[in-house]
Amino acid sequence: MHVTRRTVLAGTAAAAAITALPAGQGLARAAGTAAPAYRWRNAVIGGTGFVTGVLFHPAVRGLAYARTDIGGAYRWDDRAARWTPLTDHLGWDDWNLLGVEALAVDPAHPDRVYLALGTYAQSWAGNGAVLRSEDRGATWTRSDLAVKLGGNEDGRGAGERLLVDPRDSDTLWLGTRHDGLLRSTDRGATWAAVTGFPGTPSASGQGVTLLVAAGRALYAGWGDSDGTTANLYRTADGSTWEAVPGRPAGASAKVPVRAAYDRHARELYVTYADAPGPNGQADGSVHKLATASGGWTDVTPVRPADGDTFGYGGVAVDARRPGTVVVSTNNRWSAVDTLYRTTDGGRAWTSLKDAAVLDVSETPFLTFGADAPKFGWWIQAVAVDPYDSKHVVFGTGATLYGTRDLKHWAPQIRGLEETSVRQLISPPTGPAHLISGLGDVGVMYHERLTASPSRGMATNPVFGTATGLAQAADRPSYVVRTGWGDHGNGAWSADGGRSWAPFAAQPALAKDAPGPIATNTDGSVLLWTFVHWDGTKYPAQRSTDNGATWSEVASFPKGATPLADPADPARFYAYDTDTGTLFASTDGGLTFTAGASGLPFGDSQFQLAAAPGRSGDLWLSTKWNGLYRSTDGGAGFTKLTSCWASYTLAFGKAADGAAYPAVYQVGSTEAITAVYRSDDGARTWVRINDDRHQWGWIGATIAADPRIHGRVYVATNGRGIQYGEPVR
Repeated sequence: MHVTRRTVLAGTAAAAAITALPAGQGLARAAGTAAPAYRWRNAVIGGTGFVTGVLFHPAVRGLAYARTDIGGAYRWDDRAARWTPLTDHLGWDDWNLLGVEALAVDPAHPDRVYLALGTYAQSWAGNGAVLRSEDRGATWTRSDLAVKLGGNEDGRGAGERLLVDPRDSDTLWLGTRHDGLLRSTDRGATWAAVTGFPGTPSASGQGVTLLVAAGRALYAGWGDSDGTTANLYRTADGSTWEAVPGRPAGASAKVPVRAAYDRHARELYVTYADAPGPNGQADGSVHKLATASGGWTDVTPVRPADGDTFGYGGVAVDARRPGTVVVSTNNRWSAVDTLYRTTDGGRAWTSLKDAAVLDVSETPFLTFGADAPKFGWWIQAVAVDPYDSKHVVFGTGATLYGTRDLKHWAPQIRGLEETSVRQLISPPTGPAHLISGLGDVGVMYHERLTASPSRGMATNPVFGTATGLAQAADRPSYVVRTGWGDHGNGAWSADGGRSWAPFAAQPALAKDAPGPIATNTDGSVLLWTFVHWDGTKYPAQRSTDNGATWSEVASFPKGATPLADPADPARFYAYDTDTGTLFASTDGGLTFTAGASGLPFGDSQFQLAAAPGRSGDLWLSTKWNGLYRSTDGGAGFTKLTSCWASYTLAFGKAADGAAYPAVYQVGSTEAITAVYRSDDGARTWVRINDDRHQWGWIGATIAADPRIHGRVYVATNGRGIQYGEPVR
């Protein structure tokens, strides 16, 4: 079942008209030049992504692990009260392993921990892998699988799908979505399909949704039931599996989401829903099984009624108090999701939300522009500390809440950063060194890098996902942003991004297709482009009155990303990725004409950048097709031979004595795709991240600080904003 893979990317050859730099400039690193030592940290936001699982170790006080759908796994450091990331070493080729399908601990061996990794189970994604550690995740051994996992697909909040057999620590079980049940007898080194498991795999189903031990028996949830067929199986000997008799039936018990075993009462609690979640659940229930007698009891706290639709998600038992259980609702939008707690085995329940006092002062974005935060949503991860009955935590779509008294709740999220980052700006002046545009949580103004932005999400309007962010080069107090907003999809700021106002008007296209935006050096002209979710591209719209009126620029290449010249307010640029042609405007964006052509094409993620303070100095990153430069405003381009791949590029403060800004890129100069810096105009490069700091796919954008040489900000797709600076 082992598969070793290495992704090799091939690109289109550039046209003959494109010249190459002299061979002497093609070295990845000058002879004798040592890579600088860098320190890497998160720019603190605090969560912002879906925490899909939390697991306390049953035998070690204060030891816990968390998993996320796209941001890897973490270990809780109880002494420091923060999470330690465990999977940052996964690099570019392993981007699909940053989604954690499941995690498991060994009750008999506290230092052992296992992760089942794989973000997508689609044909275009790589196979999954299992990481196993003997030192609580400080180091890992990897086993590649021949099957795909889906840590960011429907059902990602179910589980756990990975389990250490309580009878034999060398035996592990792994439930898959489309390939049945797997077993390893050598602590995860090799895996084989379990023959005789009753569930019939489906290419489009959920497969095994959970694995749980109840004494010496193992139970497996099956997510492909129609509501009448079996959805829960068990084995007493590890060889023969059978459907559990008397199991709940009907729509409210269609998908077993999670399960937890009360060993004192010998009862197994199972949460159910009519869909795997986190979206799409309208009905659900909670049932318990007396494992000795086989009797089932419906202990559902409340049923959906009168439009209050929801399912049930997380479940956790109190290891110290028999009959004490916490369950969560999920996908409950009208009345808002809650936790229910029972101390008598489910005969009576109390909603913990009703008396909850929420304190989100450490992560103010959690108000989402409202007066107060919600208790939670997408609650499928719930855990009770086995050494502290009043220490309860639950995951949401944006954070992890914790309490020590069942009343006062606050984010227990330090160190856990899961943002998908889309845009970054490092202003040349002002209190903030960074402004970010993010997936799901809009735009943030980072007045400090070591604390969550005090203003939270940018408001007026509030955005979900940001699609554009731009600053006027000669008027840095003027910033514009675009995205999916609650009342308008574009906004401007006159104070460098601290406060905002919506554009007075917006083009009709902005409602369904808000794309990137650019502003010229003095902020007098805006260009806004649009790409519909179905892929339809449109020309840019232009405004010269701060968004009060807009007019179409017919000559602008449809769907291209506009770029303002950093020195000449009359110049704009756009790269047509459909044809490999650079378009330029010299009349403030009124008209665009074609310049250099024959450049690489066919990928909408090719990126055009402009060197600060210089007119017409353009750099074009074309992924594995390489890096190109123009010094004449796009009339012609030269291909650089100092790297063979370039994904995103940025410029920062020049090194002491250097005449040209420092250049940073995510690219490849040798075999590895990494973060590089050049202090000599891209003649030579040094790698500045290391093998412990890779963060999967980092090709969206980077920004470099214009005030601090060596500091660079890297956007990740699930590990937030990473920033590095030389160790001085």
